[in-house]
Amino acid sequence: MDLRFEGKTIIVTGGASGIGAATCDELGASGAVMIVADRDLAGAQAEADRITGAGGKAHAVAVDVGDAASVEAMVRFAVDRTGGLYGLVNNAGIGGRIAPTGEYDLDAWKQVIDINLSGVFYGMRFAVPEMVKAGGGSIVNVASILGSVGFAGSVGYVSAKHGVVGMTKNAALEYAQKGVRVNSVGPGFIHTPMVDTSLDKATQDILNGKHAMGRMGTAEEVAALIVFLLSDRASFITGSYHLVDGGYTAQ
Repeated sequence: MDLRFEGKTIIVTGGASGIGAATCDELGASGAVMIVADRDLAGAQAEADRITGAGGKAHAVAVDVGDAASVEAMVRFAVDRTGGLYGLVNNAGIGGRIAPTGEYDLDAWKQVIDINLSGVFYGMRFAVPEMVKAGGGSIVNVASILGSVGFAGSVGYVSAKHGVVGMTKNAALEYAQKGVRVNSVGPGFIHTPMVDTSLDKATQDILNGKHAMGRMGTAEEVAALIVFLLSDRASFITGSYHLVDGGYTAQ
């Protein structure tokens, strides 16, 4: 067993940047047929072009993960283009507004839940039947360290990520004997465009100190875990929640 994915079709949502792009890069280099899905179609196409330019295979598709019909169309695109579906990485997400629970904007709550929680459900809802039909597959849901701890001011995000962890366990139980493994990962704070554009340097310095290693992680460090969990080397791992957080939750 190895980390090769020759000819296996894998969808990565939020694949145009950050953790998603790093995951697409590694999977594409390992022989997977990549479906780079993102609401930013130009960004998804640029990522797909980078993979094909390096000798891999990739297609780009626009998706709004908060919309069930859009996610269903994404899965149909993957199957129609490549003939089947082996893997799915539910990575797309947003940070959401920062406010105490008693002051949290209702529209902001709905947006975070639609994208970060319902979007993961929609991905599994439409991908799992195709994986079962193809004889099995693997799903990795990108949660967060905030799927296991709280973070004041982020009730929407924390609630959604706790939900992703629970949803992962539930789906794993349902499909373990049908050849579909389902796991989740919990990244700490990671240097991605979303973090770098939304947090000033002083805040980033504070967050660095929250991790036992004294730094945030990289997208590539998270991608390495995602790729392992998708692979046959993780054949007896399902229903698990794996932290990649530089010791954040150990303190």
